[in-house]
Amino acid sequence: MNLAEKIRSKQAKIGVIGLGYVGLPLVIEFCKAGFSVTGFDIDDKKVALLKKGESYIKHIDASRIVPLIRPPQKGAPPFSPTSDFSRLAAMDCILVCVPTPLNKNREPDMTYVFNTTKSIARYLRKGQLIVLESTTYPGTTDEDMRSMLEEPGFKAGVDFYLAFSPEREDPNNPQFTTATIPKVVGGCTKACLSVATALYGQIMQRIVPVSSTRVAEATKLLENIYRSVNIALVNELKILFDRMDIDIWEVIEAAKTKPFGFQAFYPGPGLGGHCIPIDPFYLTWKAREYEVATRFIELAGEINTNMPSYVVQKLMAALNEKGKCLKGSRILVLGVAYKPNVDDDRESPAFVIMELIEKGGGTVDYSDPYVPRLKKVRKFNFDKASVQLTAKKIKSYDAVVIVTNHANVNYKLVEKNAKLIIDTRNALKKIGIRHGNVCKA
Repeated sequence: MNLAEKIRSKQAKIGVIGLGYVGLPLVIEFCKAGFSVTGFDIDDKKVALLKKGESYIKHIDASRIVPLIRPPQKGAPPFSPTSDFSRLAAMDCILVCVPTPLNKNREPDMTYVFNTTKSIARYLRKGQLIVLESTTYPGTTDEDMRSMLEEPGFKAGVDFYLAFSPEREDPNNPQFTTATIPKVVGGCTKACLSVATALYGQIMQRIVPVSSTRVAEATKLLENIYRSVNIALVNELKILFDRMDIDIWEVIEAAKTKPFGFQAFYPGPGLGGHCIPIDPFYLTWKAREYEVATRFIELAGEINTNMPSYVVQKLMAALNEKGKCLKGSRILVLGVAYKPNVDDDRESPAFVIMELIEKGGGTVDYSDPYVPRLKKVRKFNFDKASVQLTAKKIKSYDAVVIVTNHANVNYKLVEKNAKLIIDTRNALKKIGIRHGNVCKA
């Protein structure tokens, strides 16, 4: 029986490497579709929690994991989490969902992808399918990974199958799930593409095949660069319109009534998450190899990176109006997750804002219902726990800075008791709250 037949009959064993925001939803979908799935992760704590049927991701409830570990019917559980990578040899299809961050020089850090590829090569056997889902620069799959996997003497498209299919997860988005988001797939050869589309066709409602892994890699980059550039545009306009005493939020609401030719993007305190602040730099880095200057991408990055400084400048100006300076002031940052209603604080602009406040002599605390305690993130090492929002606590701060507009925050309590509010998300006006001491940033 060939691999395509094993996939269609649900006999193929699936391995997912990296059990985070991308990998774990894939595990759940393949298990629901009737496959046996092994989840691989180097973090033994994650593996231990999953074995107990517990979740470490806020929007993935444990109730979705328990039936996969302890199924109600007799028989082997469909999901087996492990840190034993020797079990890769038993997998028919291996999906790589590991981080692709930037290093301290803001250049691609491919350590996770390349180390994972070396581990796969160690246990590679004929007939396996390997798919990279991690966002990266064009050429990663068919150049870097392919050369590592072919070292034992195998040939891609003949002895094993190699493809790239970019993750498109949007955590906690109620409108789109892993299964309903169209899945772009590119293979190193036609045979690779055929097997990869057969696999994803088992769990995805729509497959979008493309001509190569490079096209698939570039597709993901375009999606996030498009957002980065447009967010930078409205961030720049926000600064300009603020000087002109024009409400950018009202302008956007009016502009988006046009039924064609306009898509609304919204300003904010800076970019966060694992995609938009990082992915564009993978292409700018690769572009240097071709001696091409990616000026739009780099300018957008510059504008978005400077937004936390703009927020702190607005805070300082608002404090001055109250006869205070930043030095010696007590500031509460409301929300440190990178987007509303999730517990993911990767690349959050809140950390830069907090650092700038402390450098300016202010004392800063934070409150976030989804992030109970801060851990070391890149160069930031805040030893802080989330502050519980009470009237007395809010009154003790000289200013509250709304960085992330979680839906379950009591903004009426904040509005009633805060001496000064810096609202970077238009959070108060969106829910009809007016406050004489609100400064938009």
